Amino acid sequence: MKAVPKKLYRALKDRIRPDLYRKVIKLSPGVKPRGNVLVSYVIESFITDPNDPVFRSHTHYWETRQMVNTFLELGYSVDLISYLNTSFKPDKRYDYFVGARTNFDRLSRLLNDSCKKVVHLDTAHWITSNYNAHCRLYNLLQRRNVALEGSLRLIEQNKAIENADLATILGNTFTIESYSYANKPIYRIPITSTIEFGWKKREVDSIRNSYMWFGSSGFVHKGLDLVLELFAGMPDFRLFVCGPFNKEHSFLKEYHSELFESENIVPVGWVDVNSSEFMKILDQCIGIAYPSCAEGGGGSVISCMHAGVIPVVSREASVDVGDNGVTLAENTIPEMRGAVSRLSRLPAKELDEMSRDTWQFASTVHSKAAFVRNYKDFVLNVLL
Repeated sequence: MKAVPKKLYRALKDRIRPDLYRKVIKLSPGVKPRGNVLVSYVIESFITDPNDPVFRSHTHYWETRQMVNTFLELGYSVDLISYLNTSFKPDKRYDYFVGARTNFDRLSRLLNDSCKKVVHLDTAHWITSNYNAHCRLYNLLQRRNVALEGSLRLIEQNKAIENADLATILGNTFTIESYSYANKPIYRIPITSTIEFGWKKREVDSIRNSYMWFGSSGFVHKGLDLVLELFAGMPDFRLFVCGPFNKEHSFLKEYHSELFESENIVPVGWVDVNSSEFMKILDQCIGIAYPSCAEGGGGSVISCMHAGVIPVVSREASVDVGDNGVTLAENTIPEMRGAVSRLSRLPAKELDEMSRDTWQFASTVHSKAAFVRNYKDFVLNVLL
């Protein structure tokens, strides 16, 4: 079991330095600008080494860079600020404002009336997400008589969708529907992946009973409690658990037996997605079990799908699986047990086809090349 490496911790710590998030990065298109755009999202990819391991921890680093580059390529000057910048005040007129939900309300009130405001949504709506998260904690309380602390991913209250003219969104129908009450135009730009692979055929018969859970902090939110209880009761199956254990001490205490004392469960801990270790885990797993209660695009699942790992996910994971995986009818241990058992019993030829189709779908829909096309199409045919 490994903790998050010190180098990554330092990179993450640097993110919250006031001198960093108060920066305003001014970018010119190289020709006479046709207008001005303000972007409020993550700024790290413009100010630090792109080889820093932090960039492999989330898709939004590359996505921010591509969003900015799209406007630059179309002839716009771009002012880029961090979504954490609470002191920035516009000193010019902007034609467009593109921002994450955080800080969107404050900035939208300061902009000129003619500025078109676009919120870039990378989570489900805060009410939906927080409600679902607390329901998970309550269900855990009912199952195990424990009120677990520190295992949710709560989203701050905001009115970003109300203050926007329109929105882009990374997730699928589940995420979109959480904002539908606002009656704002919402355009989907499918999330990318921090890793992309070519197709690699695997010996599915040898791995048909092996699965993985791969996610960040907020273990109850992301359904690790359910997955551990499931596989602890399925000794003929194997589970690899990849996540930042050192951020979830109360969870580890409650699930110590399942996680560290079950012969069929491998507690990997944090793992770099670009490492040979992660590749070995992907090669050993037929599927990923991920019954999250609310996501903005299910990035961790998408990363595994790029290696042909078949998804067994909740609807709330916000991942389209079609016929190439399983969307759980309900997020219960009996439902997951049936889904995993049925999938693992399929003939090798069918499992191999599902694995390849999973890879093909992820490579086509959730690639960086697709994001480039989709975002440029949005800017050209919607904004402009």
